[in-house]
Amino acid sequence: MTATDRSIELVTLAAQAAADRLAHDIIAYDVSDVLSITDAFLLASAPNDRQVKSIVDEIEERLNKELGAKPVRREGDRDARWILLDYVDIVVHVQHSEERVFYALERLWKDCPEIALPEDAVKTRGKADEHARLTGAEVADGELS
Repeated sequence: MTATDRSIELVTLAAQAAADRLAHDIIAYDVSDVLSITDAFLLASAPNDRQVKSIVDEIEERLNKELGAKPVRREGDRDARWILLDYVDIVVHVQHSEERVFYALERLWKDCPEIALPEDAVKTRGKADEHARLTGAEVADGELS
């Protein structure tokens, strides 16, 4: 089984919205073969809590405005370190860069096929490492530490 056209449409728009708000390392996985609860995961990160919230707000607004989609659940708002938007067809994870490295969701889902994303979203790959270098954070083997 593969992700539905609706799921791909949601992921694509959410990825573009995240890229427009300068999210880092945007990637999406088709998890429909291994999970029955959703078709796709979208992962994105940002270097601070305020930007995490801004990215989530933009994704939520754009999916509602352009596709009429509203999340059935939104979790993690209080700390804004890892906010999850559950749209049933897709689940969006926007994490603070530190949480992204610590929880390493990519490692869990690396065997699932990646979903093609808009060019703006693909260009965000490696931005967390670049940001870390510019701000003096330590980077080891391509991951923040």
